[in-house]
Amino acid sequence: LEKMGTYNPLLPKEDPNRVKIDLDRVKYWLSKGAQVSDRISRMLETLEILPKKVRNNPEKAKPKKLAEAPAEAPAEAPAEAPAEVEVEQKN
Repeated sequence: LEKMGTYNPLLPKEDPNRVKIDLDRVKYWLSKGAQVSDRISRMLETLEILPKKVRNNPEKAKPKKLAEAPAEAPAEAPAEAPAEVEVEQKN
């Protein structure tokens, strides 16, 4: 294994030390047929080392319009009290 960079997600996005990549080594290994994970592929796409792939990124569901409440809601029947059960105690 060869270390080609570091990633520190705790640093702010604007910090140049958040992602450090040895671009020469990455290009070398890509030329040798190395395959990168999806996350690394996205990072290399933002650095314009790899061409952008077409991905299926669906948009979040939009909330439906609230249905108008019916004019009269049916009245709920009052809950019946449970029948009392007598328990005999044996001594």
